[in-house]
Amino acid sequence: MVNNPNKFLFILTLMGGTLISTSATSWFGAWMGLEINLLSFIPLMTNQKNLFSTEASLKYFLVQALASASLLIAVILGSLMFNPALPNSLMSPLMNTLISGALLLKMGAAPFHFWFPGVMEGLSWTNGLLLLTWQKIAPLMLISYTFKMDAIFSLIIILCVLIGSLGGFNQTSIRKILAYSSINHLGWLLAAMATGESLWTTYFLIYTFLSFAIIFMLNTFKLSHINQIFSLNKIHPVHKFSFFVTLLSLGGLPPFLGFMPKWVVIQNAVTLGNTFIITVMVTTTLITLFYYLRTTFSAFMLTYTETSWNSITPLNSSLYNISLLLAILSTLGLSLISLIYSIL
Repeated sequence: MVNNPNKFLFILTLMGGTLISTSATSWFGAWMGLEINLLSFIPLMTNQKNLFSTEASLKYFLVQALASASLLIAVILGSLMFNPALPNSLMSPLMNTLISGALLLKMGAAPFHFWFPGVMEGLSWTNGLLLLTWQKIAPLMLISYTFKMDAIFSLIIILCVLIGSLGGFNQTSIRKILAYSSINHLGWLLAAMATGESLWTTYFLIYTFLSFAIIFMLNTFKLSHINQIFSLNKIHPVHKFSFFVTLLSLGGLPPFLGFMPKWVVIQNAVTLGNTFIITVMVTTTLITLFYYLRTTFSAFMLTYTETSWNSITPLNSSLYNISLLLAILSTLGLSLISLIYSIL
C-alpha cells in the first residue's frame, strides 16, 4: 500500500490530521484536524478487490460527516452562549454533553455503535487496524478534555461493555468480533479516564499492540471467519498458538499481557468507589472471554487435524519468528512488566 504515492500521501495527511486535533488549542482547530483525518481515510478505504469497500467507505463518510457537523454545531452554540458574566456551570454541562456525543459517534462507542461493525466488515485488514487504533486517538484525546465521571458517562461505559460483549457472542466473522471487542475496550478506556491521562494512554498502547499482533497473523493467512481457522491444516501449530494466545490476551485473561491494564483500572475504580460499574465491566468481560475460550478450545482440541503430507512452515522463516515473538510478548508481558516494576 505504501508503494503507491497516492496512498503514501493520504497516510501522511491522515497522521497530520490526528496530530492537528491532538495539539489544537481550540475546538475549531480540533474540528479541522478531524476533517483532514476523515478526508484522508476515505481514499485509503477504497479497494477494487473488495466489493464491500465502497459501501463501507460511504457508510463511514456519512456517519463521520454527521458527527463532524454535530461537533461544529456544539462548538458554535457554546461560543454564542458564552457570556463572561454568567457562571461556567450554567453552560458547560450542555456543551460538554453535545461535544462528547459527537466524539462518541466518531469513534463508534455505544450507544452510537450502529455503523462500526458494518464498516469494519467491508475493510481490508490494514485499514481495519487503522480504524481500530489510529482513528480513535484524536476522539479519545478530545473526549478526555470534557470527561467527567457523572451519570451520563457511567451509562455510556455500561452500554459499551454490555454491547461489546453480547454483540460478538454469535458472530462468525473475525472482523465483527474484533469490532465488538473494540467497543468493549472503549468502555474500559472511558473508565480509565476517570483516574487520569496516563492510565488510559497505557491501556490504549497495549490494546494497539495486541490488535496489531492479531491482525498481522490474520492478514498473513488471509483469514476472515472462524471456520477458516478450524479447517486450516497448513498453518504451523506455533502460529495457531500465537494467534489464540494473543486473542485471549486481548480478552484480558489474567496470565497474559492484556490483563495488566484492566487490573490497574479495576484497582483504581475500587479506590474511587465505582464498585457497581466495575462489577458490570468485569462480568461482561467474562462473557467475552467465554466465547474466546470456546473458540480456542474448539480449534485446539476438537477440530485440530494434521496430515502427514502437511506443508509445515520452515522454522527459520521470518513469519515464524515474528509470530513467536508476538506470542511471547502476549504471554509473558505481564510477568516481565511486574519484574521490571519490582526491580525499579
